[in-house]
Amino acid sequence: MNYESIIPFLAVLIVILFFLFSAFLLSVKTEKKISNQLLAAFLVVTAIDISAFFYHQFIELPLAIEMLRIKISAFKNPLLFLYILSVIYSNFKLKKKHIVHLLPWLISILVLVPNFFLASNEAKIEFFKNYDANFENTFLDYLGAILSFAYLAAEIYYIVRYRKLLLENFTDKNAFKNYNWLKQLTILLFIGQVLTVIKGFFRTNSNGDSLEIIRIIVLLFGVFFICWLFLKAVNSPKLFKGIEVDLKTSQEIKSFKEDSEISQQAIVLKDFMSAEKPYLNPSLSIRNLADDIKMNTRDLSVLINQNLNQHFFDFVNEYRIEEAKSILKNPSKKEFTVLEILYEVGFNSKSSFNTAFKKHTGLTPTQYRKK
Repeated sequence: MNYESIIPFLAVLIVILFFLFSAFLLSVKTEKKISNQLLAAFLVVTAIDISAFFYHQFIELPLAIEMLRIKISAFKNPLLFLYILSVIYSNFKLKKKHIVHLLPWLISILVLVPNFFLASNEAKIEFFKNYDANFENTFLDYLGAILSFAYLAAEIYYIVRYRKLLLENFTDKNAFKNYNWLKQLTILLFIGQVLTVIKGFFRTNSNGDSLEIIRIIVLLFGVFFICWLFLKAVNSPKLFKGIEVDLKTSQEIKSFKEDSEISQQAIVLKDFMSAEKPYLNPSLSIRNLADDIKMNTRDLSVLINQNLNQHFFDFVNEYRIEEAKSILKNPSKKEFTVLEILYEVGFNSKSSFNTAFKKHTGLTPTQYRKK
């Protein structure tokens, strides 16, 4: 098989698509400009990295510029991490403290200064000939692996924390779209990282067809990834809406309430839920409910999540399911369809209603009605 033509073709295709999608992100009108800019920067850096498969056929860069092109990949992890933060937090802004994310790239350059950037042209050529055997590159490879793991751990932490914040503050499934997007994005990029590590292993320890095949697999995954991004942009153009940066999980909030006061608050809350039925509002948030019962939002979060041992999401859905059960059992409402009932009790999608109903009863709504 002629790998020499397939690999450059796939690489050129990916680079073109990455630049096109980056141009789309930078030109589209949105309130979340910083998110789009960070994702566009990530894609551009990745495209420059992938260009190594073909650019040398058209242009020969000075060796120092070529090394800078290689080390630009150090920006990928920081850009992705900052992008994730910008999607989660609606009021995210780049600040001076974020300059710390330039350190991986600066370290890469500083390590290479003595024996590469300050060396003669002949020494630079020799450096590239023995690229993988040089101590500097071995050190930077290990450092890069450690930093990649650290960034991945940080990304997972913030995404998991984001899910917990959503469960503790919102009941509308639409609020979880960003979370699902970030989870899918992180999984795909992690797969991409694993494939890249495998490619690096084959480059060092193998030659011939096996290395070319893994390169093609990596590039095909890149094509799949950018096509997935295009489909997401088409199907979910309003994906990006974050939470407020000052929100905390209930475990991060300290409470100094007496047991008697907590019990009284729980009685007030449950009485209000039964009498006023605020759960019928499909967009009910913990802030809305706190305003209704004249309670501090943080106190209400601690009350539900720590003292009642439920996420706000499950707490509200429990009332909705009880309301649905009463309708399903009512002979006078036997003509109501499941779709009508789910909208009646505050849900806004059949899938979320069926999932919640089965979680609380062990049955689907239709099975419950028959029983």
